[in-house]
Amino acid sequence: MVGTPCRNYGARYTIWVSLAGPKYRHRDGKMDNAELCAERYIDPTACKGLYEVSSLMKVPPLEVLTNEQMAEADRLAVELGVPSFNLMENAGRAVADEAEKMVDAGASIVILCGPGNNGGDGFVAARHLKQRGYKLAVYLYGDIGKLRGDAAEMAQRWLAMGAVGAFDGAGQAVTSADLTIDAVFGAGLAHPLEGALAQLVKTKLPLRRCGLLAVDVPSGLNGTTGEPLGDHVFRADCTVTFFRLKPGHVIYPGRALCGEVILADIGIPEGAICRLRGGEPIPQRGVKSDIELNGVWRATNAIRNRRAQAHKYDYGHALILSGPPAATGAARLAARAALRIGAGLVTVGSPSEALQVNAAHLTAIMLTPCDTAEHLEELLGDKRKNAILIGPGFGVSEKTRAMVFKALAAPNAGLVLDADALTSFVDAKDRHELFAAIKQREDDMIGPGSSQVVLTPHEGEFSRLFPDIEGSKIQRAREAAKLSSAVVVLKGADTVIALPPPSGEWVPGVVQINTNAPPWLATAGSGDALAGFITGLLAQGQNAHSAACAAVWIHGECANRFGPGLIAEDLSEIVPEVLRHLHAKQREQREVER
Repeated sequence: MVGTPCRNYGARYTIWVSLAGPKYRHRDGKMDNAELCAERYIDPTACKGLYEVSSLMKVPPLEVLTNEQMAEADRLAVELGVPSFNLMENAGRAVADEAEKMVDAGASIVILCGPGNNGGDGFVAARHLKQRGYKLAVYLYGDIGKLRGDAAEMAQRWLAMGAVGAFDGAGQAVTSADLTIDAVFGAGLAHPLEGALAQLVKTKLPLRRCGLLAVDVPSGLNGTTGEPLGDHVFRADCTVTFFRLKPGHVIYPGRALCGEVILADIGIPEGAICRLRGGEPIPQRGVKSDIELNGVWRATNAIRNRRAQAHKYDYGHALILSGPPAATGAARLAARAALRIGAGLVTVGSPSEALQVNAAHLTAIMLTPCDTAEHLEELLGDKRKNAILIGPGFGVSEKTRAMVFKALAAPNAGLVLDADALTSFVDAKDRHELFAAIKQREDDMIGPGSSQVVLTPHEGEFSRLFPDIEGSKIQRAREAAKLSSAVVVLKGADTVIALPPPSGEWVPGVVQINTNAPPWLATAGSGDALAGFITGLLAQGQNAHSAACAAVWIHGECANRFGPGLIAEDLSEIVPEVLRHLHAKQREQREVER
């Protein structure tokens, strides 16, 4: 950018622009909304818009590693023959490469180095940036004589080119620099920022004139949980991380604190991780990742092709239970969503007093009376009804609890419990009975994860249904799935989908983190549509976990395609466009496999 020292970080779409080809750029380097949308659907793992993948990395990875798992991957890389010195050199060079994109030639850059390997990365970046003609000021948080290993060697190499200032002088330098690089603490930090570093975050960083680039994770952020370690944490415009993302890059508030995330290949062999895609065998050695990004590939795999002589009953019959006359809209939103996503038939089971209200709004969706648990049992006597949704607008009552237990007694039908069907079980005794019934259903079927029950709480409903579960969002979702024996969809801008853990051996895919949900989904009824999407996929024969993952991704994709002004009714109307895209992806996959 000519004439300015750094990028304007006012927009969240910078990374999308950097991934687009020249033909998508306007003269000012920006893209309009339609072009942004058209470009971001190309990526097969829904990573675009969240982070950029280094050009050295052939396939965007889905696995997400905790701090401990990443440390183990580093150790295994060395065991597999990659010198740790090389890893640090490559990491520092990747940081320098990104810094070069953020400022013009000759700009002033301040690098804040810490006492560990993150600081070593910073010293490497300083050396490369100095060689490229930038004006560098490097400050060390700690004593240079106490550096050890590769970090000590990298510091000495930098000292042959430039000075290392005392950290007390960093504050003033930060306020006048064109770019600040935070290489103080990475994922290894286990305590809050304190002393001079905390004071710098509090008083000097807010005064900086331009961008902040973080190494690995912003200092003060827990890479495993996505939560700040204390009251003070760096807020980056861009973060460069290595080999695999950490939960803190994709779970809020960490996701916001990281800014745009650049994932760089620094030479860690793929043998250091258990690859989970493509039916590849799990290696004997390697980090076992049980957290993944929820990408378009899950949605693609969940969408069924239709044979020429298909019949509507080949694609299932979903039953959506409606609330009373003044609360029928939620069920209809869900029913239309289930039909749009491909269920062959959808029926709304309505209280008798609400039949006329529902009938006035339904056409392709069928309608039947359903007043009591006994009526529901009769309806489920038709084994072709193979997916049920209870909760949206249904009411919090003993009747709701009775309906849920009756639905759980129908083992041929997948079950989604949302909204009031969750809040009806806030009493400890009722919760225990619900989870016991789901577990019994699971035991009567195949085994762990086979209950075909999905719970879809938002944070408020989750806290009522699982009041004793604490921890990070991933930990809470995982514990809830274990306790309930159901697939748990903990909704939000960073929705987490958790599968109940199996007994015995480790298996992949325990937790998925969804990253494509835009703020337009913060509108009444969007959760009802999501519940309908899951129910519609269950009706088509998907297992509960696959249905939940695919529905969550499709839900976000619909909202992205519609954009500002979205209301819940719009989600179902965008589904055909998204399904066409997914079927095109299927055709591409078949061509590749030939």
